[in-house]
Amino acid sequence: MTADSRGVAGDPSDPDGVTGLLATWIADLRYEDVPQDVRERAGHLLLDGLACALVGARLPWSELAVDTVLALEGAGDVPVLGWGVTTSAPAACLLNGTFIQGFELDDYHVRAPLHSNSLTVPSALSTIAALGRTVSGRELLTALIAGYEVGPRVGLALHGAEMLSRGWHSGAVFGTHASAATSAWLRRLDAARVEDALGLAATQSAGLMAAQYEAMSKRMHHGFSSRNGLYAAALAEAGYTGIKRVYEREYGGFLAAFGEGHAPRAELITDGLGEEWVLMDTGVKPYAAMAATHAPIDCALRARSRGIRPENIASISVEVSHAAYHHGWWRPVPPLETIGAQMNIGYAVAVALLDGQVLAEQFTRDRIRADDVWSLLDRVEVHHCEDFDRPQDRFRARMWLTSHGGDRVEIEVDGPLGGPTRPLPNGDVVTKARRLAESIDISARWDRVEERVLGLDSLPDTSVLIGDLAACVPALAVSL
Repeated sequence: MTADSRGVAGDPSDPDGVTGLLATWIADLRYEDVPQDVRERAGHLLLDGLACALVGARLPWSELAVDTVLALEGAGDVPVLGWGVTTSAPAACLLNGTFIQGFELDDYHVRAPLHSNSLTVPSALSTIAALGRTVSGRELLTALIAGYEVGPRVGLALHGAEMLSRGWHSGAVFGTHASAATSAWLRRLDAARVEDALGLAATQSAGLMAAQYEAMSKRMHHGFSSRNGLYAAALAEAGYTGIKRVYEREYGGFLAAFGEGHAPRAELITDGLGEEWVLMDTGVKPYAAMAATHAPIDCALRARSRGIRPENIASISVEVSHAAYHHGWWRPVPPLETIGAQMNIGYAVAVALLDGQVLAEQFTRDRIRADDVWSLLDRVEVHHCEDFDRPQDRFRARMWLTSHGGDRVEIEVDGPLGGPTRPLPNGDVVTKARRLAESIDISARWDRVEERVLGLDSLPDTSVLIGDLAACVPALAVSL
């Protein structure tokens, strides 16, 4: 008997369907299959993620998460990055993913918004601990590349940022798939088992974007997804079956459920797979704020560079895409929590104009409460511009600044610094990571981490790298 689209009986696997093709690609992927420039970029993305993890490890909300999770999970053999302690593999996934997402400094995919490192890196570290064998740098990098590709591709099938407009935390929804792909690759699962892992990952997808206003849980969403993807791959390896053809199922399938009424496109998951590397559209953040705030920040910094002073501004009007508007704009009122400030376009624009930067110092309690910030924030309005809803323009922003005398200045950017139109070169990614390491006083140790990460192709055993990452780090010098 053959299974129909409602999943009745029989073996519904289809090696030529989208899920089957993706599973086969993951299972068959080899280091040599990946072009050199893609491998180099992936290594730099990893470097950025690890720096974010160590900076995020000792933030106040991260410390609370560690205390609570360790009390639940207890000891294990997987390191909690920056803490010098170990815990169970799932708990380490959750915490390490939370650290990477801890301060809005980590990577983001510009077309299918998710934060790949917070999904794949914890999954890889927890899986390596479970394997009981030496894992080389080439293996680690290949497994991460599998996850870097899979997560965004699943997101593209759901029209990427459209998920944000609908109120889903898109990266948490797509993220289980990225984590499962990385862990499945390291476990050397065959295509059938990888398909089970994807099906098990898809049924654990979740994440509500209302967490952005004041909840610590926003920091943890990708950690949950990383943990769930780890579980999916481990269960699949043990023979626990998942949903077959999970992307194609008409009833209760991943795309059918999350894309209901929004015409999901399953074919985008595999179009150009292995030839067009979507990980190259991963952005690296220069600012400690949500990605949709970055183009408005750039507008504000350009205004500041032109000599426009906050005290001379009567009003500021910012135009952004539908997803950026719904994700990044609401009229803030005090008290505003750090997470809300990092998500809010108006706040980001205000501190960029006032301080000339949007980094950790702009998100202390004292800065968030400052009178000059709220005085300028009261003059900011953000609007949806339909022209920016085209996929290629989703990160575009336009700003109008009106002076008290009535003069009006227009500033527009076609995308943020670090995004697809102005990506950070690999050298600048290295510089950012070094600055983050310096901010927590681990520069000497970071030199070793950098050498090993950028030399993964010749690193025979990743345990030495993991050891440097596991050791305790100080807290960020800025008091939050």
